[in-house]
Amino acid sequence: MVPRYTRPVMAAIWAPENRYRIWFEIEALACEAMADYGAIPKEAARTIRTNGDAAMAAFSDADIARIDEIEATTRHDVIAFLTWLAEKVGPDSRFVHLGMTSSDVLDTCFSVQLKQAADLLLEDLDMLLAALRARAFEHKYTLTIGRSHAIHAEPTSFGLKLAGHYAEFARNRERLVAARAEIATCAISGAVGTFAHVDPRVETFVAERLGLAAEPVSTQVIPRDRHAAFFCTLAVIASGIERLATEVRHLQRSEVREAEEFFHPGQKGSSAMPHKRNPVLSENLTGLARLVRSHAIPALENVALWHERDISHSSVERNIGPDATIGLDFALARLSGMMEKLVVYPEQMLANMESLGGVVHSGEVLLALARSGISREDAYRIVQHNAMATWTNLGKPGGRTFRENLDADPDVAGRVPADVLDAAFDARMHLGALDHVFTRVFGEAGPAA
Repeated sequence: MVPRYTRPVMAAIWAPENRYRIWFEIEALACEAMADYGAIPKEAARTIRTNGDAAMAAFSDADIARIDEIEATTRHDVIAFLTWLAEKVGPDSRFVHLGMTSSDVLDTCFSVQLKQAADLLLEDLDMLLAALRARAFEHKYTLTIGRSHAIHAEPTSFGLKLAGHYAEFARNRERLVAARAEIATCAISGAVGTFAHVDPRVETFVAERLGLAAEPVSTQVIPRDRHAAFFCTLAVIASGIERLATEVRHLQRSEVREAEEFFHPGQKGSSAMPHKRNPVLSENLTGLARLVRSHAIPALENVALWHERDISHSSVERNIGPDATIGLDFALARLSGMMEKLVVYPEQMLANMESLGGVVHSGEVLLALARSGISREDAYRIVQHNAMATWTNLGKPGGRTFRENLDADPDVAGRVPADVLDAAFDARMHLGALDHVFTRVFGEAGPAA
């Protein structure tokens, strides 16, 4: 991911320094496990730990360059690292990596990095959930028009809209927790996963120290269905981001203007048109969501490896691991800030809601007519006829509002009491179940209207 869309904390997870530190930790823990059951001298394990820790504490660009120099000859990244480590540890380095294979280090490290990334993404989701919760309660009773097929439907609450997005991201958080648990696995099983040259106690020891679970069957690599589930979860979260971003983009349209992104002092919207206030953040989020989702397919295709292992997945994961998590981390942080500062225009929401002459109350009117003794079939015919008359003649000379058309309709006059119609045109009628929904979503109803 390019620096423009990279936050330093997530980038650090994928930096060479962190990767090599994890590689060393895996090797040192394996040595300590072997020393515990007498496979190698305890003093050797202590030397490996002491000298290795010192080398990692002083790790610099010069060390990265040295590892790269060795890899230019070996054409093998793990061997290059082990050669560098031997230079730092000394003769006891002969006990490092005993019975292990490169995949034991690479796959276990990747699990640690994905777990670290998931922890940061969970923090991001918590920030976003907090922002959505605060704005949902703030606008619990802010009337707005609901839309289906992008056409005015019935009145709703802007807070209810936000509560729906909150509920989605709460589900996404649960999905990420599950994906984190599934990916947090360790494999120290040696060539083709048989433990022929490394005792299973090593895997158990390393897994416990790294906060991982031991992979039940590691064919030499950790099965990639786990990784596919993880990246698909990131893709689902990205889709939730785009859904909310698309809502904001629509609401900011000049013809709608019910809400808009905060416009910073000194911000410019267009090089040619000084009046422009564009939804650049939500448009950016839409693009980032597409990128994050694009990594799901390669992750799924990585599942089918040849026999006990191949490395067709390796080049894929070197790209999608950093890019998907860095992109999603940035997007979640950006969305949190955008929702915290979102500018809402309740008056414009009311104006838009009534801009069609009251036809958006047709559902309540239909029920009012039915409750007044008119059959549902007749009631629908009456309501639709008057709604279409309102819609067709809106703004034209002689055009009437929906209520005026109903009052002039002989099928309604004298059959439906005026106070019943008055109630049907009260948009607050649509907010009656808000306490119920908010309690289900947030665990509390919040303040009364």
